[in-house]
Amino acid sequence: MSDKSLDCVIMGGGPAGATVATVLAQLGRRVRVLEKGRFPRPHIGESLMPQTYWTFKRIGMLDKLRRTDFPRKQSVQFINASGSESQPFYFPDFDPGEHSTTWQVPRPEFDKLMLDNARDHGVEVTEGSIVDSVLFEGKRAVGVRAVVDGIALDIPAKVVVDATGQSAILSRQLKLRETDEKLKNASIYGYYKGAARDSGRNAGATIIIYTPSGNGWFWSIPLPNDVTSIGLVGPPEALWSAEGDDLQEKFQEAIRSCPGMASRLANATQIGSVTVTKDFSYRASRVAGDGWVLIGDAFGFLDPIYSSGVMLALKSGELAADAIHEALEANDLSGHRLGCFAAQFTDGMQTIRQLVHAFYDPNFSFAKFSREYPEYKAHIVRILIGDVFNDEVGQVFDVMRGWIDLPDPIPLQTGA
Repeated sequence: MSDKSLDCVIMGGGPAGATVATVLAQLGRRVRVLEKGRFPRPHIGESLMPQTYWTFKRIGMLDKLRRTDFPRKQSVQFINASGSESQPFYFPDFDPGEHSTTWQVPRPEFDKLMLDNARDHGVEVTEGSIVDSVLFEGKRAVGVRAVVDGIALDIPAKVVVDATGQSAILSRQLKLRETDEKLKNASIYGYYKGAARDSGRNAGATIIIYTPSGNGWFWSIPLPNDVTSIGLVGPPEALWSAEGDDLQEKFQEAIRSCPGMASRLANATQIGSVTVTKDFSYRASRVAGDGWVLIGDAFGFLDPIYSSGVMLALKSGELAADAIHEALEANDLSGHRLGCFAAQFTDGMQTIRQLVHAFYDPNFSFAKFSREYPEYKAHIVRILIGDVFNDEVGQVFDVMRGWIDLPDPIPLQTGA
Protein backbone atom coordinates (compact mmCIF):
# COMPACT_ATOMS: atom_id res chain seq x y z
CA MET A 1 0.00 0.00 0.00
CA SER A 2 1.36 3.42 -0.97
CA ASP A 3 2.38 5.81 1.80
CA LYS A 4 0.23 8.37 -0.02
CA SER A 5 -2.94 6.30 0.32
CA LEU A 6 -5.82 7.71 2.28
CA ASP A 7 -6.16 7.00 5.98
CA CYS A 8 -9.84 6.35 5.32
CA VAL A 9 -12.19 6.23 2.35
CA ILE A 10 -15.86 6.62 3.26
CA MET A 11 -18.59 5.32 1.00
CA GLY A 12 -21.61 7.56 1.46
CA GLY A 13 -21.97 11.20 2.49
CA GLY A 14 -25.16 11.07 4.56
CA PRO A 15 -25.20 11.93 8.29
CA ALA A 16 -23.14 8.87 9.28
CA GLY A 17 -20.52 9.37 6.58
CA ALA A 18 -20.29 13.12 7.16
CA THR A 19 -19.82 12.57 10.89
CA VAL A 20 -17.07 9.96 10.69
CA ALA A 21 -15.29 12.06 8.05
CA THR A 22 -15.48 15.27 10.09
CA VAL A 23 -14.22 13.70 13.32
CA LEU A 24 -11.35 11.98 11.53
CA ALA A 25 -10.39 15.24 9.83
CA GLN A 26 -10.48 16.99 13.21
CA LEU A 27 -8.06 14.32 14.43
CA GLY A 28 -5.69 15.10 11.56
CA ARG A 29 -6.53 12.17 9.30
CA ARG A 30 -6.63 12.25 5.49
CA VAL A 31 -10.08 11.11 4.47
CA ARG A 32 -12.21 11.11 1.34
CA VAL A 33 -15.98 10.75 0.99
CA LEU A 34 -17.42 9.16 -2.13
CA GLU A 35 -21.12 10.02 -2.44
CA LYS A 36 -23.20 8.65 -5.32
CA GLY A 37 -25.80 11.44 -5.18
CA ARG A 38 -25.57 15.17 -5.58
CA PHE A 39 -26.75 17.19 -2.62
CA PRO A 40 -29.30 18.41 -1.83
CA ARG A 41 -31.23 15.24 -2.60
CA PRO A 42 -34.53 13.86 -1.24
CA HIS A 43 -34.43 11.71 1.88
CA ILE A 44 -36.80 10.67 4.65
CA GLY A 45 -36.11 10.59 8.40
CA GLU A 46 -36.68 14.20 9.43
CA SER A 47 -37.15 14.02 13.20
CA LEU A 48 -34.06 14.12 15.42
CA MET A 49 -33.52 12.80 18.93
CA PRO A 50 -32.15 15.38 21.40
CA GLN A 51 -29.08 13.25 22.10
CA THR A 52 -27.71 14.29 18.70
CA TYR A 53 -26.75 17.56 20.42
CA TRP A 54 -23.47 16.17 21.70
CA THR A 55 -22.24 14.97 18.33
CA PHE A 56 -23.35 18.24 16.72
CA LYS A 57 -21.35 20.10 19.36
CA ARG A 58 -18.24 18.03 18.68
CA ILE A 59 -18.31 18.46 14.90
CA GLY A 60 -19.16 22.17 14.92
CA MET A 61 -22.76 21.93 13.69
CA LEU A 62 -24.66 23.66 16.52
CA ASP A 63 -24.27 27.24 15.33
CA LYS A 64 -25.12 26.22 11.77
CA LEU A 65 -28.32 24.55 12.97
CA ARG A 66 -29.23 27.50 15.19
CA ARG A 67 -29.15 29.76 12.13
CA THR A 68 -31.71 27.65 10.26
CA ASP A 69 -35.49 27.97 10.34
CA PHE A 70 -35.86 24.28 11.25
CA PRO A 71 -38.65 23.82 13.85
CA ARG A 72 -37.42 23.18 17.38
CA LYS A 73 -38.55 19.87 18.87
CA GLN A 74 -39.10 19.52 22.62
CA SER A 75 -41.60 16.70 22.74
CA VAL A 76 -43.31 13.68 21.29
CA GLN A 77 -47.03 12.97 21.64
CA PHE A 78 -49.15 9.90 21.03
CA ILE A 79 -52.78 9.95 19.81
CA ASN A 80 -54.91 6.83 20.04
CA ALA A 81 -57.09 5.35 17.31
CA SER A 82 -60.17 7.32 18.41
CA GLY A 83 -58.30 10.64 18.34
CA SER A 84 -57.74 11.00 22.08
CA GLU A 85 -54.43 12.76 22.80
CA SER A 86 -51.94 11.71 25.47
CA GLN A 87 -50.00 14.17 27.55
CA PRO A 88 -46.87 15.09 25.55
CA PHE A 89 -43.52 13.77 26.70
CA TYR A 90 -41.56 17.02 27.20
CA PHE A 91 -37.86 16.20 27.06
CA PRO A 92 -36.58 19.25 29.03
CA ASP A 93 -38.81 18.28 31.97
CA PHE A 94 -36.72 15.15 32.45
CA ASP A 95 -33.31 16.47 31.39
CA PRO A 96 -33.22 20.29 31.62
CA GLY A 97 -30.87 22.21 29.36
CA GLU A 98 -30.38 23.29 25.77
CA HIS A 99 -29.38 19.74 24.82
CA SER A 100 -32.93 18.48 25.42
CA THR A 101 -34.36 20.53 22.56
CA THR A 102 -33.54 19.44 19.03
CA TRP A 103 -34.68 20.07 15.46
CA GLN A 104 -37.14 18.77 12.88
CA VAL A 105 -35.04 18.80 9.71
CA PRO A 106 -35.84 18.79 6.00
CA ARG A 107 -33.31 16.17 5.03
CA PRO A 108 -32.15 17.65 1.70
CA GLU A 109 -31.02 20.84 3.49
CA PHE A 110 -29.82 19.10 6.65
CA ASP A 111 -27.74 16.47 4.84
CA LYS A 112 -26.13 19.16 2.68
CA LEU A 113 -25.28 21.16 5.82
CA MET A 114 -23.63 18.08 7.29
CA LEU A 115 -21.61 17.28 4.17
CA ASP A 116 -20.59 20.92 3.70
CA ASN A 117 -19.49 20.93 7.33
CA ALA A 118 -17.20 17.99 6.54
CA ARG A 119 -15.75 19.99 3.64
CA ASP A 120 -15.22 22.94 5.99
CA HIS A 121 -13.06 20.65 8.14
CA GLY A 122 -10.86 19.70 5.18
CA VAL A 123 -12.57 16.51 4.04
CA GLU A 124 -12.28 15.73 0.32
CA VAL A 125 -15.81 15.06 -0.93
CA THR A 126 -16.60 13.70 -4.39
CA GLU A 127 -20.28 13.64 -5.29
CA GLY A 128 -21.62 11.63 -8.22
CA SER A 129 -19.20 8.79 -7.40
CA ILE A 130 -20.48 5.25 -7.85
CA VAL A 131 -18.70 2.64 -5.74
CA ASP A 132 -18.72 -0.74 -7.41
CA SER A 133 -17.13 -2.83 -4.66
CA VAL A 134 -14.68 -2.91 -1.78
CA LEU A 135 -11.23 -4.21 -2.65
CA PHE A 136 -9.66 -6.92 -0.51
CA GLU A 137 -6.24 -8.49 -0.12
CA GLY A 138 -7.13 -11.76 1.55
CA LYS A 139 -9.60 -10.82 4.29
CA ARG A 140 -8.35 -7.27 4.64
CA ALA A 141 -10.09 -4.34 2.93
CA VAL A 142 -7.56 -2.14 1.14
CA GLY A 143 -9.70 0.32 -0.82
CA VAL A 144 -12.62 0.65 -3.18
CA ARG A 145 -13.34 0.39 -6.89
CA ALA A 146 -15.43 3.34 -8.05
CA VAL A 147 -16.48 5.34 -11.08
CA VAL A 148 -15.59 9.01 -10.53
CA ASP A 149 -16.44 11.58 -13.23
CA GLY A 150 -16.97 8.69 -15.63
CA ILE A 151 -13.57 7.18 -14.96
CA ALA A 152 -13.13 3.78 -13.26
CA LEU A 153 -10.63 4.02 -10.41
CA ASP A 154 -9.17 1.84 -7.69
CA ILE A 155 -8.83 4.07 -4.62
CA PRO A 156 -6.52 2.62 -1.95
CA ALA A 157 -7.11 3.39 1.73
CA LYS A 158 -5.93 2.04 5.04
CA VAL A 159 -9.53 1.80 6.27
CA VAL A 160 -12.79 1.53 4.33
CA VAL A 161 -16.02 2.77 5.95
CA ASP A 162 -19.41 1.74 4.61
CA ALA A 163 -21.87 4.58 5.20
CA THR A 164 -24.03 3.81 2.17
CA GLY A 165 -27.27 3.61 4.15
CA GLN A 166 -29.73 0.90 3.21
CA SER A 167 -27.74 0.19 0.05
CA ALA A 168 -25.25 -1.35 2.50
CA ILE A 169 -22.65 -2.12 -0.15
CA LEU A 170 -20.16 -3.93 2.06
CA SER A 171 -22.54 -5.81 4.36
CA ARG A 172 -24.31 -7.11 1.26
CA GLN A 173 -20.98 -7.97 -0.40
CA LEU A 174 -19.99 -9.95 2.71
CA LYS A 175 -23.53 -11.30 3.32
CA LEU A 176 -23.71 -10.04 6.89
CA ARG A 177 -27.30 -8.73 7.05
CA GLU A 178 -29.88 -10.28 9.39
CA THR A 179 -33.53 -9.16 9.29
CA ASP A 180 -35.64 -8.62 12.41
CA GLU A 181 -38.51 -10.97 11.53
CA LYS A 182 -41.01 -9.23 13.84
CA LEU A 183 -40.42 -5.76 12.42
CA LYS A 184 -41.16 -6.15 8.72
CA ASN A 185 -42.94 -2.87 8.02
CA ALA A 186 -43.24 -0.50 5.10
CA SER A 187 -44.25 3.15 4.80
CA ILE A 188 -46.17 5.48 2.51
CA TYR A 189 -45.46 9.15 3.02
CA GLY A 190 -46.03 12.58 1.53
CA TYR A 191 -45.97 16.30 2.34
CA TYR A 192 -48.77 18.73 3.15
CA LYS A 193 -49.06 22.48 3.40
CA GLY A 194 -51.42 23.97 5.96
CA ALA A 195 -51.77 20.95 8.27
CA ALA A 196 -52.93 21.74 11.81
CA ARG A 197 -50.14 22.15 14.36
CA ASP A 198 -50.09 22.50 18.10
CA SER A 199 -48.93 25.69 19.76
CA GLY A 200 -46.44 26.58 22.49
CA ARG A 201 -44.00 23.94 23.67
CA ASN A 202 -45.64 21.30 21.46
CA ALA A 203 -45.43 23.34 18.25
CA GLY A 204 -42.44 21.34 17.04
CA ALA A 205 -43.55 17.97 18.39
CA THR A 206 -43.46 14.68 16.55
CA ILE A 207 -47.02 13.34 16.66
CA ILE A 208 -47.61 9.57 16.54
CA ILE A 209 -51.19 8.57 15.69
CA TYR A 210 -52.49 5.01 15.91
CA THR A 211 -54.73 3.78 13.08
CA PRO A 212 -58.16 2.35 13.91
CA SER A 213 -57.16 -0.99 12.38
CA GLY A 214 -54.55 -1.40 15.12
CA ASN A 215 -51.83 -2.57 12.72
CA GLY A 216 -50.30 0.73 11.72
CA TRP A 217 -49.55 4.31 12.73
CA PHE A 218 -49.04 7.76 11.25
CA TRP A 219 -46.27 10.24 11.87
CA SER A 220 -46.75 13.99 11.66
CA ILE A 221 -43.53 16.04 11.63
CA PRO A 222 -43.57 19.84 11.25
CA LEU A 223 -41.04 21.32 8.80
CA PRO A 224 -40.27 24.89 7.67
CA ASN A 225 -42.59 26.96 5.44
CA ASP A 226 -45.76 25.43 6.91
CA VAL A 227 -44.92 22.04 5.40
CA THR A 228 -45.66 18.87 7.38
CA SER A 229 -44.27 15.41 6.70
CA ILE A 230 -47.02 12.79 6.98
CA GLY A 231 -46.26 9.08 6.85
CA LEU A 232 -48.13 5.82 7.37
CA VAL A 233 -46.22 2.80 8.71
CA GLY A 234 -47.39 -0.79 8.95
CA PRO A 235 -47.00 -4.29 7.51
CA PRO A 236 -47.04 -4.14 3.69
CA GLU A 237 -50.15 -6.31 3.53
CA ALA A 238 -51.96 -3.74 5.71
CA LEU A 239 -50.94 -0.78 3.52
CA TRP A 240 -51.84 -2.25 0.13
CA SER A 241 -53.76 -5.36 -0.83
CA ALA A 242 -51.92 -6.26 -4.04
CA GLU A 243 -49.29 -5.14 -6.53
CA GLY A 244 -50.61 -2.35 -8.69
CA ASP A 245 -52.82 -0.78 -6.01
CA ASP A 246 -53.31 2.99 -6.27
CA LEU A 247 -51.06 3.93 -3.34
CA GLN A 248 -52.21 7.55 -3.36
CA GLU A 249 -55.79 6.39 -2.85
CA LYS A 250 -54.74 3.86 -0.20
CA PHE A 251 -52.95 6.66 1.65
CA GLN A 252 -55.95 8.99 1.46
CA GLU A 253 -58.28 6.20 2.54
CA ALA A 254 -56.13 5.52 5.61
CA ILE A 255 -56.12 9.24 6.47
CA ARG A 256 -59.91 9.51 6.15
CA SER A 257 -60.42 6.51 8.45
CA CYS A 258 -58.13 7.87 11.19
CA PRO A 259 -59.79 10.64 13.27
CA GLY A 260 -56.56 11.98 14.73
CA MET A 261 -54.97 12.27 11.30
CA ALA A 262 -58.00 13.41 9.32
CA SER A 263 -58.65 16.35 11.63
CA ARG A 264 -55.08 17.59 11.27
CA LEU A 265 -55.26 17.49 7.48
CA ALA A 266 -58.81 18.82 7.06
CA ASN A 267 -57.60 22.16 5.66
CA ALA A 268 -54.27 20.98 4.24
CA THR A 269 -53.13 20.59 0.65
CA GLN A 270 -50.87 17.76 -0.47
CA ILE A 271 -47.61 18.71 -2.17
CA GLY A 272 -46.50 16.28 -4.85
CA SER A 273 -47.14 12.55 -4.80
CA VAL A 274 -46.62 9.85 -2.19
CA THR A 275 -43.46 7.79 -1.83
CA VAL A 276 -43.21 4.16 -0.69
CA THR A 277 -40.33 2.62 1.25
CA LYS A 278 -39.72 -0.70 2.96
CA ASP A 279 -38.69 -0.04 6.55
CA PHE A 280 -37.67 -3.63 7.31
CA SER A 281 -35.52 -3.61 10.43
CA TYR A 282 -32.18 -5.37 10.08
CA ARG A 283 -28.66 -5.46 11.44
CA ALA A 284 -25.30 -6.78 10.30
CA SER A 285 -23.71 -9.57 12.29
CA ARG A 286 -20.43 -7.64 12.47
CA VAL A 287 -19.60 -3.96 12.83
CA ALA A 288 -16.00 -4.27 11.59
CA GLY A 289 -13.41 -6.54 10.04
CA ASP A 290 -9.80 -6.20 9.01
CA GLY A 291 -9.55 -2.78 7.41
CA TRP A 292 -13.30 -2.04 7.30
CA VAL A 293 -16.13 -0.61 9.43
CA LEU A 294 -19.92 -0.37 9.03
CA ILE A 295 -21.85 2.65 10.36
CA GLY A 296 -25.35 4.09 10.22
CA ASP A 297 -27.97 2.23 8.20
CA ALA A 298 -25.19 0.29 6.47
CA PHE A 299 -24.78 -1.51 9.81
CA GLY A 300 -28.39 -1.62 10.93
CA PHE A 301 -31.79 0.01 10.65
CA LEU A 302 -34.54 0.23 13.28
CA ASP A 303 -38.23 0.85 12.70
CA PRO A 304 -38.78 4.65 12.58
CA ILE A 305 -41.32 4.87 15.41
CA TYR A 306 -38.92 6.73 17.75
CA SER A 307 -36.96 8.63 15.09
CA SER A 308 -33.70 7.00 16.13
CA GLY A 309 -32.10 6.77 12.69
CA VAL A 310 -30.09 10.00 12.54
CA MET A 311 -29.02 9.73 16.17
CA LEU A 312 -27.69 6.21 15.61
CA ALA A 313 -26.00 7.36 12.41
CA LEU A 314 -24.22 10.22 14.18
CA LYS A 315 -23.25 8.16 17.21
CA SER A 316 -21.90 5.26 15.15
CA GLY A 317 -19.94 7.69 13.00
CA GLU A 318 -18.42 9.37 16.04
CA LEU A 319 -17.53 6.10 17.79
CA ALA A 320 -16.13 4.63 14.59
CA ALA A 321 -13.95 7.70 13.96
CA ASP A 322 -12.36 7.43 17.41
CA ALA A 323 -11.80 3.70 16.94
CA ILE A 324 -10.24 4.22 13.48
CA HIS A 325 -7.95 6.98 14.73
CA GLU A 326 -6.74 4.88 17.66
CA ALA A 327 -6.26 1.84 15.42
CA LEU A 328 -4.16 3.88 13.01
CA GLU A 329 -2.12 5.21 15.93
CA ALA A 330 -1.49 1.66 17.11
CA ASN A 331 -0.86 0.37 13.56
CA ASP A 332 -3.47 -2.32 14.25
CA LEU A 333 -6.26 -2.36 11.66
CA SER A 334 -7.74 -5.68 12.73
CA GLY A 335 -11.48 -6.10 12.98
CA HIS A 336 -11.15 -6.52 16.73
CA ARG A 337 -9.43 -3.13 17.10
CA LEU A 338 -11.59 -1.24 14.60
CA GLY A 339 -14.75 -2.70 16.09
CA CYS A 340 -13.87 -1.96 19.72
CA PHE A 341 -17.00 0.20 20.02
CA ALA A 342 -19.35 -2.58 18.89
CA ALA A 343 -20.64 -3.66 22.31
CA GLN A 344 -21.35 -0.11 23.47
CA PHE A 345 -23.14 0.81 20.27
CA THR A 346 -25.17 -2.37 19.85
CA ASP A 347 -26.25 -2.30 23.52
CA GLY A 348 -27.69 1.18 22.95
CA MET A 349 -29.33 0.07 19.71
CA GLN A 350 -30.81 -2.94 21.52
CA THR A 351 -32.32 -0.63 24.15
CA ILE A 352 -34.24 1.26 21.47
CA ARG A 353 -35.14 -1.99 19.71
CA GLN A 354 -36.79 -3.35 22.84
CA LEU A 355 -38.91 -0.20 23.18
CA VAL A 356 -39.88 -0.57 19.50
CA HIS A 357 -41.07 -4.13 20.14
CA ALA A 358 -43.05 -2.92 23.16
CA PHE A 359 -44.81 -0.33 20.98
CA TYR A 360 -45.95 -2.99 18.53
CA ASP A 361 -47.08 -5.50 21.17
CA PRO A 362 -50.92 -5.43 21.20
CA ASN A 363 -50.96 -6.52 24.85
CA PHE A 364 -48.82 -3.63 26.09
CA SER A 365 -49.88 -0.13 27.08
CA PHE A 366 -47.32 2.55 27.88
CA ALA A 367 -50.00 4.52 29.74
CA LYS A 368 -50.89 1.58 32.00
CA PHE A 369 -47.25 0.72 32.56
CA SER A 370 -46.41 4.32 33.51
CA ARG A 371 -49.34 4.49 35.94
CA GLU A 372 -48.26 1.29 37.68
CA TYR A 373 -44.54 2.10 37.61
CA PRO A 374 -44.23 5.92 37.61
CA GLU A 375 -40.62 5.61 38.76
CA TYR A 376 -39.75 4.23 35.30
CA LYS A 377 -41.35 6.99 33.22
CA ALA A 378 -38.05 8.88 33.27
CA HIS A 379 -36.31 5.80 31.85
CA ILE A 380 -38.74 5.71 28.91
CA VAL A 381 -38.33 9.43 28.23
CA ARG A 382 -34.55 9.11 28.34
CA ILE A 383 -34.81 6.42 25.64
CA LEU A 384 -37.03 8.74 23.57
CA ILE A 385 -34.34 11.41 23.99
CA GLY A 386 -31.73 8.92 22.75
CA ASP A 387 -29.87 8.68 26.05
CA VAL A 388 -29.28 4.95 25.64
CA PHE A 389 -25.51 4.49 25.86
CA ASN A 390 -25.48 3.82 29.59
CA ASP A 391 -26.35 1.08 32.09
CA GLU A 392 -29.34 2.80 33.71
CA VAL A 393 -32.20 3.21 31.24
CA GLY A 394 -32.30 -0.47 30.29
CA GLN A 395 -33.43 -1.31 33.80
CA VAL A 396 -37.00 -0.51 32.71
CA PHE A 397 -37.01 -3.70 30.65
CA ASP A 398 -36.34 -5.85 33.72
CA VAL A 399 -39.83 -4.81 34.85
CA MET A 400 -41.39 -4.68 31.39
CA ARG A 401 -40.53 -8.33 30.79
CA GLY A 402 -43.17 -9.17 33.38
CA TRP A 403 -45.72 -7.75 30.96
CA ILE A 404 -44.53 -8.80 27.49
CA ASP A 405 -41.91 -10.83 25.66
CA LEU A 406 -38.96 -8.75 24.52
CA PRO A 407 -36.37 -9.67 21.88
CA ASP A 408 -32.97 -11.02 22.75
CA PRO A 409 -29.97 -9.14 21.40
CA ILE A 410 -28.75 -10.09 17.93
CA PRO A 411 -25.37 -11.77 18.50
CA LEU A 412 -22.19 -10.19 17.20
CA GLN A 413 -19.70 -12.46 15.50
CA THR A 414 -16.46 -13.06 17.34
CA GLY A 415 -13.86 -10.40 16.65
CA ALA A 416 -16.45 -7.84 15.60
